[in-house]
Amino acid sequence: MIVLPHDLGLPDRDTVLGQAAPCDRARWIPELPDAAWWPTVLDSCPLVGKWPWVDRRTVISIAPKADTVEGRRHLLVAALVWGTGTKTRSVDRRAQIFRHSPGTDIDARLDAALETLRERGATEAYWALNNDQHIPYLGAAFFTKVLYFAGHESPTGPYRPLILDSVVSQALKDLKTVDADWPENGWTTDQYRQYLEGVHDLAQRRGVLPDQVEAALFFHGKQLP
Repeated sequence: MIVLPHDLGLPDRDTVLGQAAPCDRARWIPELPDAAWWPTVLDSCPLVGKWPWVDRRTVISIAPKADTVEGRRHLLVAALVWGTGTKTRSVDRRAQIFRHSPGTDIDARLDAALETLRERGATEAYWALNNDQHIPYLGAAFFTKVLYFAGHESPTGPYRPLILDSVVSQALKDLKTVDADWPENGWTTDQYRQYLEGVHDLAQRRGVLPDQVEAALFFHGKQLP
């Protein structure tokens, strides 16, 4: 198990749920299978400068509708938008998902993975999206975002799904809680399980929700050189 330092500074719930990123609808719409994939709730997010800013709370609000095809599409796109920002190069990289798979294939794989999440929990859902239900160009850094949002309100099993990306991994390394060869992407299912176990352990010890620990790791990682 990954043992995180007990004195790790943790953000409060409002800070976590308010973590936001800018979005550019005009860049995304041409990249989607069709405009109906765009979750219109993002258009109502508050403007900061020229861009609407999408926060965790907004994406979580989409998740209850993920039992429908449209809801799953909106959840996927919202999670991608939240994690990508507005840089053209970043949007282009995420858009590879839609260029290399037909919408029907994405629908089927996402449906199967989220059913696994509901019935068998976060670790099994991670395995599904990393193996049998893998969507090309949707790597773990982003499919764990989808799992996090999808399972936030009604987790199954011992662990809530949590985001694991390169920034979090850098924090884990900097805190010396993982070995030097811990990858910055492409984690195995067992490594994801170890991560969930460690985060949940600290959350329980500190009396907080696990995503407060995940966010603390992300904020720590963003401060590293």
